Amino acid sequence: MHSNNSIQKSAELLGKKLLKAGLIVSTAESCTGGGVAYAITEISGSSQWFDRGFVTYSNESKVEMLGVKNKTLETSGAVSQNIVIEMARGAVKNSKADIAVAISGIAGPNGGSDDKPVGTVCISWYSAHKKGKTATYIFVGGRNAIRCQAIQMALVGLIELAKN
Repeated sequence: MHSNNSIQKSAELLGKKLLKAGLIVSTAESCTGGGVAYAITEISGSSQWFDRGFVTYSNESKVEMLGVKNKTLETSGAVSQNIVIEMARGAVKNSKADIAVAISGIAGPNGGSDDKPVGTVCISWYSAHKKGKTATYIFVGGRNAIRCQAIQMALVGLIELAKN
């Protein structure tokens, strides 16, 4: 999945920023299936700044592993900003990390709807120490392209969050 050179460059830059800031990161991923964690761990020495990744594809795993509330799933749906906020907070709470990124989306080709078309991806960046950010994107292309764009955006947001 990671023939994308910009993903590798972003993961390398993230590692430098995290090391400099003395921060540890964890990931909580749904539609990217661990792609962000894979990109991070492709970098030699990442064990110094990466703790763990949660791949929570099912709603049950989001609840069990990350503490996502069933009520939030019922009212907002799995692909929503409310869910990724809870996922990111749960990733920090259930790890040794200082910061986390969480991703949930519809990579396609199926699963889209009028209000959440294929390519809809929600990402939340959370820090135990400073204000994070949450956003919804509409990425274009096939399943792999959507997943790669989401991974790249997740890494870029982590780089921003890791800056002193």
